[in-house]
Amino acid sequence: MFDWAKEWQMEFNIDKCKVMQIGKSTKNFKYYFKLLQLQILQLEKELEKVQEEKDLGVLITNDLKASSQCVQACNKANRVLGMIHRTISYKTKDVLLRLYKSLVCPHVEYCTPV
Repeated sequence: MFDWAKEWQMEFNIDKCKVMQIGKSTKNFKYYFKLLQLQILQLEKELEKVQEEKDLGVLITNDLKASSQCVQACNKANRVLGMIHRTISYKTKDVLLRLYKSLVCPHVEYCTPV
């Protein structure tokens, strides 16, 4: 990656780079990112290992199960439902249905089929 980044003149934010090992049978290796490469001196930084990471709103875990994503979507939807319950005083069927479709459904439907 260091050579590719140098060739394409692209800098990486090393603090945001992380390593996730997929599967249970993978060995625990340490991964390093070269910060600087001179003829005499090489500076490297070990990358942080994570069990789960969020990318574009999708929670990816090292076992590739979607249960964490579904729990997160359910919790968000429940928080929005609680906000609707606390703040809306005029609760007719039409108003609640419109609020549910516009505020709650997007949280439940986004990436849960994954």
